[in-house]
Amino acid sequence: MNKDESKKLAVMIVVFLAAYFMPLEWSRFQNGLNESLAMTRDYAREHVLLCLVPALFIAGAISVFVSQASVLKYFGSQARKVVAYGVASVSGSILAVCSCTVLPLFSGIYIRGAGLGPATTFLYSGPAINVLAIILTARVLGLKMGLARAFGAIFFAIAIGLLMQFTFRKEEKNRHNGGMAALTALETPRPLWKDGVYFFAMVGLLVFMNWGRPVETSGVWAVIFQAKWAISSLFGVLLAFSLFAWFRKDELAEWVSATWDFAKQIIPLLLLGVIIAGFLLGRPGKPALIPDEWIIQVVGGNSIGANLFAALVGAFMYFATLTEVPILQGLMGAGMGNGPALALLLAGPALSLPSMLVINSVLGVKKTIVYVTYVVVFSTLAGLLYGALT
Repeated sequence: MNKDESKKLAVMIVVFLAAYFMPLEWSRFQNGLNESLAMTRDYAREHVLLCLVPALFIAGAISVFVSQASVLKYFGSQARKVVAYGVASVSGSILAVCSCTVLPLFSGIYIRGAGLGPATTFLYSGPAINVLAIILTARVLGLKMGLARAFGAIFFAIAIGLLMQFTFRKEEKNRHNGGMAALTALETPRPLWKDGVYFFAMVGLLVFMNWGRPVETSGVWAVIFQAKWAISSLFGVLLAFSLFAWFRKDELAEWVSATWDFAKQIIPLLLLGVIIAGFLLGRPGKPALIPDEWIIQVVGGNSIGANLFAALVGAFMYFATLTEVPILQGLMGAGMGNGPALALLLAGPALSLPSMLVINSVLGVKKTIVYVTYVVVFSTLAGLLYGALT
């Protein structure tokens, strides 16, 4: 039997043993299965159509209509650091999306030639530097926690990007040289402002269709929430007009093809990650294979272990946008310390098991492990410092 056949046999044996010894009568195992299916359903209902699909189309548009020269100019490894990291952090935070929705956009700019540092700054800033989430954190968990989350997320986005760029500087230098060698002039049949309107319409749709319900029932945020579908409709009309008026059929076909390529790469990995995360940790307040009580017991106080465990749980657990705040409110009410709470806030929205699988498909195992490690270590240290000060 050759090596390939031996691997197939080993896989068959593992699957058989897993099926044979599956503890279906164990209540925690049943809870895990139920939560796995429930989280997958919730993800499909709440995030695929309004979050993920628009993000995939934006990623496809970046890969087709944004010139490689433009990406290298603003996000490339040789771009001015103030410009590259400033634009990456600001553009990521404006979107206010969850860790899974930012992935197609990250893939698009990275594949198009963005440097590893600015690309990972964008990757972290999208879900972490979320203005609405930070405001909600300050309202629900206190001003100190809100400020600590804001400063920590902004600092982490840039620091982690710089560290990633420095860690893999040799590989990035070779990648940049190869990109410049293959760079060709892009002829566009439209003025730049028309492409700008097209992207503005798509980003507007993504932002306002996913505008979260604010805590207060009055004020600017509440007014925007009440008008979200009217505003989204205006962006939809603007997008439809730009597509029919300014784009050729062959360009639109290329855009759809690029979007489909991203979808094939990202959606299966995201769904697999959601299934596993649901099985292990479940949804907020819903017990799965790992009960909430176990987590609460080890995140009290402000020890290194408590902060590290909170950061790890946050990194692997899936949080939909804004849901991390009520989750933390419940955990802190049950005895979670201030430091571990901040550690989870800084690691949780920026990472999840589904996002790790996709990041691995884009960056590879080594870069993914280093990126996750930086996020977890920074979050742990921030939790320790905040816990000591409060």
